[in-house]
Amino acid sequence: MDIERQKSAPVYEALERFRRQRVVPFDVPGHKRGRGNPELVQLLGEKCVGLDVNSMKPLDNLCHPISVIYDAEQLAADAFGAAHAYFMVGGTTSSVQSMVLTACKAGDKIILPRNVHKSVINALVLCGAEPVYVNPEVDAHIGIALGMELEQLRKAMDEHPDAVAVLVNNPTYYGICSDLRSIVKMAHERGMLVLADEAHGTHLYFNDKLPVSAMAAGADMAAVSMHKSGGSLTQSSLLLLGEKMNTRYVEQIINLTQTTSASYLLLSSLDISRRNLALRGRESFDKVASMAEYAREEINSIGGFYAYGKDLVNGGSIFDYDVTKLSVYTRDIGLTGIEVYDLLRDEYDIQIEFGDIGNILAYISIGDRIQDIERLVGALEDIKRLYSRPVSHLHNAEYIAPIVATTPQKAFYSRKELIPIRETAGRICGEFVMCYPPGIPILAPGEMITQEIIDYTLFAKEKGCSMQGPEDGELEKLNVLVE
Repeated sequence: MDIERQKSAPVYEALERFRRQRVVPFDVPGHKRGRGNPELVQLLGEKCVGLDVNSMKPLDNLCHPISVIYDAEQLAADAFGAAHAYFMVGGTTSSVQSMVLTACKAGDKIILPRNVHKSVINALVLCGAEPVYVNPEVDAHIGIALGMELEQLRKAMDEHPDAVAVLVNNPTYYGICSDLRSIVKMAHERGMLVLADEAHGTHLYFNDKLPVSAMAAGADMAAVSMHKSGGSLTQSSLLLLGEKMNTRYVEQIINLTQTTSASYLLLSSLDISRRNLALRGRESFDKVASMAEYAREEINSIGGFYAYGKDLVNGGSIFDYDVTKLSVYTRDIGLTGIEVYDLLRDEYDIQIEFGDIGNILAYISIGDRIQDIERLVGALEDIKRLYSRPVSHLHNAEYIAPIVATTPQKAFYSRKELIPIRETAGRICGEFVMCYPPGIPILAPGEMITQEIIDYTLFAKEKGCSMQGPEDGELEKLNVLVE
């Protein structure tokens, strides 16, 4: 990485030059630097709204960058150790889907764990590729899905030698990392591409004490959520490419779905955040890891809660662990994760990332302070004292291995009927069902509905998880394929 070059921020600098010019706008957006929408200016500020501008020659164009955006993307590639980088303004969903759509076409097979984000399976609906799932192990105590086992992956590759790609979570939402270097080696030996969903792995590129990043491991493509641990604005993301990818083809794929009206607020935030990480990332993530480890020790000293970390590593299904993730198992105090999530927000004014059936996740990043950690620890101690109940491990696992009956695309576009959820056992699901966050489907189109899945889904709903995906927002009924 060229540190001197990394001090530049081309998009940000171009916006500053533009702001000083006081150009009269006869283009979109129609608020005309905020003059047409004073309430928006009052909310966001004059400077912010004044920089919400359209693509123009001095500011380049995201669909075909040739100047400042191109330069900024080159700097991002250098900072992340990639051959090429693309600014994405449709969230990491758009980055993930661009990866899958680049690698796969209708009828192709892609090997992947089932505990993927819904954006991956949505991409399969769009392109018609066939998933080959390597079902992860589930930790018997904390109930979370683990990483990809090499032997299971090798078996899937041997049984499906015509698969075109392997997709890996690096890390999972909970911080679990697979043996990415070995996965890349195995895939490349068989002519398969390796795609990495690094929605929760931006920081891996800027601190060598953390698990290996996708580009360092030799992956072909990686989707990186700069807005999560990287500090950019919500919805901004990066798509990284390795040396062997056809950049022109990838650009065509990106432009199938990417907006032609990219927000310069998002683009400049990517540019500035990349510069910040390149210049200060190592020390920043040293601090983040230290805060998370301190929080883990303090939470575990309360008793009842289990803030897990490197102690989980087994060299196989948990090859490594991202210590910046503060994941906490809550069921040993008799409360589900979503119940603790609700208590933290409603009673203590603490907003954590998510709560599910067994766990909570507090996202620790470059913007956190040690006094915030102390407040979280104090609140959890209070919750244990005031709200703990008899322990129940009913529906402890966050992941239930699916029975795949048909492809997501075929199921999604098949003729369906809406029937009561309690009557769906044995039928093929025609839509998504998930708790969001984390956005990992409980059911995806084309999967068999079992009684275990029905019971788990209704339990999650009863406990207050945000259930998303079904046509029936009340989740009283599900769309199943007509027999």
